[in-house]
Order: sequence, then C-alpha cells, then structure tokens
Amino acid sequence: MKAAVLFEAKRPLEIAEVVVDKPGPREVLIRTAAVGVCRSDLHFVDGSFPHPMPTVPGHEAAGVVEAVGEGVSSVKPGDHVITFFTVFCGSCEMCITGRPSLCVDPSTRRAKDAPPRLKLKNGQALAPFLNLSAFAEMMLVHENACVAISKDMPLDRAALLGCAVITGAGSVFNDSKVKPGESVAVIGAGGIGLSAINAAKIAGAGQIIAIDPVPEKRALAEKMGATHTLDANVAGLMKSVLALSDGGVHYAIEAVGRSNTAELAWNILRRGGTATILGMIAPGNEVKIAGPTFLTGKKLQGSLLGSTQFPIDMPRLVQMYLDGKLDLDTMVAERIALEDINDALAKLRTGDTARSIIMFQ
Repeated sequence: MKAAVLFEAKRPLEIAEVVVDKPGPREVLIRTAAVGVCRSDLHFVDGSFPHPMPTVPGHEAAGVVEAVGEGVSSVKPGDHVITFFTVFCGSCEMCITGRPSLCVDPSTRRAKDAPPRLKLKNGQALAPFLNLSAFAEMMLVHENACVAISKDMPLDRAALLGCAVITGAGSVFNDSKVKPGESVAVIGAGGIGLSAINAAKIAGAGQIIAIDPVPEKRALAEKMGATHTLDANVAGLMKSVLALSDGGVHYAIEAVGRSNTAELAWNILRRGGTATILGMIAPGNEVKIAGPTFLTGKKLQGSLLGSTQFPIDMPRLVQMYLDGKLDLDTMVAERIALEDINDALAKLRTGDTARSIIMFQ
C-alpha cells in the first residue's frame, strides 16, 4: 500500500510502498477513507516532540473494516469506523474509572518479539505512530482504537471526530461541563478551537468569545457559534476579555499549545472559573501563574482528547452531526490526495487554514 513516511524530523514526508501485516489477536485492519491533517502531526514532523523514526504519521481518520483478528467482538468487516489514538485496554485503573483517554496499558501494543504492523518493502520496521499511522491506505490497529458508527455518516466528516472534534467538544461537555448561560472563551480557532466553540453553542453558553490572530479564522468562529471575536495580537487583550465578560469567563479553553496562551486562559477567568489546556506545549516550556491568584478559587486542568469515553461519546457526536446540531462542514478547508500531504503541512505552519482532509476513496 501507499503511505506517507517520515524518515527524519524537519524533512518532507515521502510517499512510499509499505507492507501491512495481517491482523493478529484483537487487531483490526481498516481501509482508510479519510484522514485529517492535524497540527499535532506537525509537532512530530517538525521535531518539537520526539518520536522514533521512520514512521507513518497521521492520527485523525475514518475508514471501513477490511478484516479482523482472533477475539475481536466490537467491529466486523464492512463496518464504518472512526479511529482514535489513545487506545484503551478496558481493564486498568484509568479505564474502569471512566478515563480511557489516559490508558497507557502495554497490552494494546504488539509484543516486542512480534513482527511489526508496518514495514518498508526492504523489511525495515516502521515505528507505530500514536497507535494508528493513518497517512496510509490502510491502518492496522487494536480493536479498542476504533468504534463503529452509522453508515449514514460521511467518512470525511467522521475523520474529524477522531481528534479535533472529540478534543474540542469534550473539553466543553466532559472537562468543563458548561451549563446554559455560562460564559466561555476559546483561545485558538483551529480545528480543536472551532469544535469547542460549536460545542459551547450546543451546550447553551450565553457568551462565547473566540480569540485568534487570523481574521479568516475569527470569521469561521462566528459561523460556528462565537458571540464575540478578538484579535489575539491586539494590545490589552486580557482587559478586553474581562470587560466583555463582566470580570472574567466561567471557562477558558486553550487550543494553541503555548505558555503565554495557557497563562492567558488562567488570567481571563472570573473567580472560581476553570481553565482547560488542550494545546501541546512543547517540552522545555513552562506555564507561570502568580501565586496569590490561587486564592480566587480558580482551577487549571489539562485534558487529553477531551476526556472522551470513546464507545459512548463518538456515536453521539455522529448523531449530533446527522441531526444538524454539530457543524463539521465548516471546518473542512480542502480535500486533497495523499501526495499533497507536505503542502497541507506547510499551510498548517502559516496558521491560515482550518482542516485539510486526505481522501483515499
């Protein structure tokens, strides 16, 4: 099959022929239909986060089940599925306490002495990327890295649910538990931020403030449900938010991944408010908070994939889209071929686009 391979950080991906193994016990072979090009991929491609090489990036995908291995009971050939990179075991402390996105149990990975799931034609093993390696015509994953969905759902829109949407929407529905009438500020109007804005609208937030330096993204934020938009580069930004929100928002959601934006999320909260950090802040960076501000009862929390309970939340999000409540269409900037992957990554570096979707079928 064809796949986009990363041989070295800070180098373009190369389209190469890759050999995919047969599904082993509890594994699922998926024919990829669509995969989103996410900023998280870019962090690894550009070397901000380390990763074994060579590898096939990509982690926001949807497709159709081709075959299943021994013991698979959750999906069958022909099922339409969404994948997610935080594969869960189902039996560890994190899983049984309702936090499957935090599972790191090694039982979901192949044994070290087992053949690799992916390899180059010369036999060189490819390191698995976030349990998925989705920039490829097929994915071989653990059964708890995918969930079956309605076949009425367009697979290019379904792919977005695999990262951006469950992260952004989950930060509202699961992490923040926004109530009708409360105020929400979202810092960053990329795929994750737009999803958070849309979810805040669905939750009935009374005020939704979108903060982003790009005018086109602020316009998208308004279309997704923002009641106010602010330029992130304007002087006095914090004071503007505090004035708009009568002293601070109930919830601030950071979807950029920088120290200064995480600090902004904290500083624009009202007393007792909660800031949720979704962005990938690179190793070596720190978030600084003035000590006395803890006395205001505010909370700072991290989140991975919106604390989603995948088998439950993802089909519900699919139904929200089918019911016309969840807006995924606005997030799609372009549909491209696998060979256009490096151009899509370049657009992410400029920060001027929403989601590029690689289409396979």
